[in-house]
Amino acid sequence: MQFKSMIISNVEVSPGYWRMRMTAPPELPAAQPGQFVMVRVNEAIDPLLRRPFGIFDVGIHTPAQTGAAPQPYLEMLYRVVGKATSMLSALHETDLLDILGPLGKGFNLGSPEEEKMIVGGGVGLAPLYLLAKELVKQSSVRLFVGGRTRDDILCITEFERLGVECYVATEDGSLGESGLVTEALIRRLAACDGKPRIFACGPHGMLNAVAGIAAQGGIPCQVSLEGYMACGMGACLGCVTPGHRHSGEAPDYRCVCADGPVFDATELKWEA
Repeated sequence: MQFKSMIISNVEVSPGYWRMRMTAPPELPAAQPGQFVMVRVNEAIDPLLRRPFGIFDVGIHTPAQTGAAPQPYLEMLYRVVGKATSMLSALHETDLLDILGPLGKGFNLGSPEEEKMIVGGGVGLAPLYLLAKELVKQSSVRLFVGGRTRDDILCITEFERLGVECYVATEDGSLGESGLVTEALIRRLAACDGKPRIFACGPHGMLNAVAGIAAQGGIPCQVSLEGYMACGMGACLGCVTPGHRHSGEAPDYRCVCADGPVFDATELKWEA
């Protein structure tokens, strides 16, 4: 689905991190947690390609103006890392964007009796808030969020409002525990007397560690990957990542956009 979207708000939530709310067609609130959209930041030739962004939230926006009709909305959480995202951060209310989506495969929510453990870092939280909104309807949910400094810890209050128990770790100790968030995850898994299931999105090193923890404990684990992609639909092959059978003699690649961005961790090849 391709549509024009009008910006409702575009706010810097932490240095370098922005949250944008925009109008959406009526079908979009049915998007699965973990799906993404491709955004064209302007009508000019530069930047030429759309950029992928995880869907942070969807819902119904009620305008402040008396008598204005409620409007479906889409939210993105993004970090300014280059020209396109810098241009996005300069946009204002009522500016228009060209959107393609929702695209890709989302998270499998698992069964209600499982204890859901969400692990995220920095802008990796982007697809995890909508996931948490769905998971809390049927299970207890814990969020493990990490970053280098307190500036990388985003939107914790929003998760807490859902009833999610949050564990925070920063490498410099400026917020929460000092160290890696995977250490808090390991402790919680050791104390868990039920059936855990892990969902993760963030830097590759963190995902590699989480996949290893899950494999060691025999715990179901899904990861959401980020990738450079031009089309978002599996045609350009710009976002392929090695599958678990990959080797130099027998290549096995998966498209992050079309086969993912959410994968069962056992589908992928991880560093030993």
